[in-house]
Amino acid sequence: MGNRIVILLCCLCFITNAWSQTKEEKGKEKQKEESLLVVKDTINVAKKEINPLSPSKAAFYSAILPGLGQAYNKKYWKIPIVYAAMGTGIYFYISNNKQYNRYRTAYKQRLAGLNDEFSILVPDENALIDAQEFYQRNRDLSLLLTIVAYVLNIVDANVDAHLLQFNVSDDLSFRPHIDQNEIDFNRNLGLTLNFKF
Repeated sequence: MGNRIVILLCCLCFITNAWSQTKEEKGKEKQKEESLLVVKDTINVAKKEINPLSPSKAAFYSAILPGLGQAYNKKYWKIPIVYAAMGTGIYFYISNNKQYNRYRTAYKQRLAGLNDEFSILVPDENALIDAQEFYQRNRDLSLLLTIVAYVLNIVDANVDAHLLQFNVSDDLSFRPHIDQNEIDFNRNLGLTLNFKF
């Protein structure tokens, strides 16, 4: 039992001596840390300030006037797309509404026993009812698509404002990779994802 205690004490002495440092070594390490701190402090990293209200502002602007959120995000090329989508929906809504009203008026005149503009072309009243239902369905669908375009305009402005604050650097790259197979000389396609730390 006594031999074990002596061996244990000797091991502890050797281990503590192996881990201990001299004052000289501690001074060198402190100088290295200080020089590293100086180097870290002198690196000038250009950081963008993140504005957490920017996405909600862009969405609010797009809700007030479609395309204004895209202008706020400085994505001016999207404004014609927004107005083309909404304008197309509005155009088809107005066109289908006019046709619906024409057939509805003709149907009412026919029920009243008067001549209408479709008397010669469409002698059957059921055809007038079918035409009314067709143009009413298309009118409602055009209105729905216009509302969807309006909502997508708001969502696009919001998401784009979020992504403007996202850090995209060259440290992460994604490139296609084309390689030629040495056996049959066919080309192999692939994608490479590179991380630089």
